[in-house]
Amino acid sequence: MNSTTPTTPTAPVAEGDTTPDTAAEKTVADAGVPEAPATRLDKTAPESGAGPDQDLDEDQDLGPDQDLDESDEERSSALATGAAAVVTAGLGIVSLTGAWSGRVAAERETLTGQMKTSSGGSAAQQISEIYGDAWHATALVNGLFGLLALLVGVYVLVRPAFGTPSAHPQPGWIRAVAKGGLALAGLGVLLAVCMYFDLIVPLPTAPATAG
Repeated sequence: MNSTTPTTPTAPVAEGDTTPDTAAEKTVADAGVPEAPATRLDKTAPESGAGPDQDLDEDQDLGPDQDLDESDEERSSALATGAAAVVTAGLGIVSLTGAWSGRVAAERETLTGQMKTSSGGSAAQQISEIYGDAWHATALVNGLFGLLALLVGVYVLVRPAFGTPSAHPQPGWIRAVAKGGLALAGLGVLLAVCMYFDLIVPLPTAPATAG
């Protein structure tokens, strides 16, 4: 006769009833066993990322302002250098063509020579006082304009070598205008020197009187 092991029938779990694991947890809760305290990382953990993030944000805020300041300085420096290059070219042209100040100086010398020779004088003296001094005064004024143009042009060309180095090179048109002004100024100074010392066109000479 075979003996059968009696099995305990399992009660069916109805829909909505708790599972065995859930029932065990409920039993532990009813027994008053305290649960393990949950760690509050959001409150107890130090906000280590706040400081570096804020520093990065501040650095990012300062960066564009510094770039804008540098770009404004470079733009103003380029404008000043370009204006100086244009001034060089203008002064070089004046040294060749002459200016109203040269004409005023020449007229003054002419008037002074007429006053000196009004009471009498030789032909050579009249030529020197009336014509020669006026010619030399014009050459002197033109030469001064040429020298000023040379100084300004040299400043424009050597300016990038001094001061704070710029991230952008000097525009090519500035150097071209400055070099053109230097060429005109050099030619004007050369002509002024030749005029002043009567190397190109000498003063006229009075004809010898028959004795």
